[in-house]
Amino acid sequence: MHDTGLLLIGHGSRDAASNAEFEALVADHRAARPELVVQHGYIELATPYLADALASLAARLPSASRVAVVPLFLFAAGHVKNDIPLALEQARAAHPGVRFAAARHLGVHPALAELAFERATSVLPEDPAARARTALVVVGRGASDPDANGDFYKMARLIGEGRGLLLVEPTFIGITRPSVEETLERVARQRPERVVVVPYFLFAGRLMTKLAEQVDRFSATYPWIRAALAPHLGRSSALSGLIDERARQALAGEAPLPCDTCMYRTAMPGLAREVGGLKAMLYSVRHTLTHTQASNHLHAHRPLRKHVLVCGNADCVDRGSLALLESLRRLLKQAGQQQQIRVTKTSCMGRCGEGPTVAVYPDGVWYRGVREGDAKDLVEEHLLGDRLVARLVDDIMQ
Repeated sequence: MHDTGLLLIGHGSRDAASNAEFEALVADHRAARPELVVQHGYIELATPYLADALASLAARLPSASRVAVVPLFLFAAGHVKNDIPLALEQARAAHPGVRFAAARHLGVHPALAELAFERATSVLPEDPAARARTALVVVGRGASDPDANGDFYKMARLIGEGRGLLLVEPTFIGITRPSVEETLERVARQRPERVVVVPYFLFAGRLMTKLAEQVDRFSATYPWIRAALAPHLGRSSALSGLIDERARQALAGEAPLPCDTCMYRTAMPGLAREVGGLKAMLYSVRHTLTHTQASNHLHAHRPLRKHVLVCGNADCVDRGSLALLESLRRLLKQAGQQQQIRVTKTSCMGRCGEGPTVAVYPDGVWYRGVREGDAKDLVEEHLLGDRLVARLVDDIMQ
């Protein structure tokens, strides 16, 4: 019986083709590594979910087994720093006979830089003089985490550095700026002969469709600039080799996932043990509400009666979260409660595909699928009347 497992973690997508591409990579790896029990799981939007995948893999292995958990995430943002360590903590408690070793995310790695440029080469001119008149635009997904965005900027430089190009520009397709449209507009002013757009995505999906539309619009606006979209990273021997490297490191204890060993996730006196997901949001808001009580600074103010958080991530914005936010603010102002109840736009709240998401603190109530038309009920029933709007409730933190 095998005593070593490998769990590959994907983000999950509403696009079935994207999930199929990820699962094909998992199948390739399973066929090439018969000595391992290879399975996969998703953070959200597709099944099996991470917690279920961890339990399923543990059930297939004998006691004293090892499991390498490899996140197929290019950079470390909220899912890698919060969701994965929290799920691992719960799995370790439920399956004490299995040693779960979390690998680092894929990160800034020369193999990925070469793979991205190899994809770009398929649409780049071979002539050195023509390349010198070509701008390379590297597109990342974007995150609310500055570490992830900073690493992406470094990766973009590694992809284009020393390639004989006119310029290399990093940009983001969502969540943060500069946006693709802004960057392409700025690049056009540099008068390149051509622009090659490189999607720094592991798998195809809705973002690739959106990016293709943006490149088409750019071509229509600037027909004298040749614009081409390179393929995404996708399945490759380079990616499979990096997965092997991360798994070996995890099992050898050489390069663990940093957030999995953070002191705030270890039972130490005086330190919070449960961090991540809803808990992390609660601690953050609780800190802001008690800040003035701990330190009387120049702008001291009474704690808010309630703090309403409305997701402003791209997915929720597409579903109308900004209109919802403005309606909530308008209704609270009409009720004269804008000083006691604050409405704040947040970055991703970890409920992609289920939004717009709204959290109300200190009540610890999360709503999902909230539309602009629900604003009146939220204000009158919950924010002013302290009664839950039951049809919208997603979670209640105890």
